[in-house]
Amino acid sequence: MEELENKIIKFVKERNWDQLDYPDSLIKSIVIEASELLECIQWDSNLNIDNFSDELADVLIYCFQLAYSLNLDIKTIIENKLEKNAIKYPK
Repeated sequence: MEELENKIIKFVKERNWDQLDYPDSLIKSIVIEASELLECIQWDSNLNIDNFSDELADVLIYCFQLAYSLNLDIKTIIENKLEKNAIKYPK
């Protein structure tokens, strides 16, 4: 996971996009990309897996950037949320 995060950070920094990494901008970008993900099935439930994968990747990349910009460890926040969900939704 850390290697992937570093790849994303490097890619963004090489293009000087990190100057745009404000939480509000990244959150807006996540929502926009999530909408594009929804477009993949808007009119047709036959999923084009290539388009879907590209849009899902965009959402995830922005999520990684947001976590990085807020100095959040993705593994930790996901594990914490899973623990909370296990209590909220027991077997």
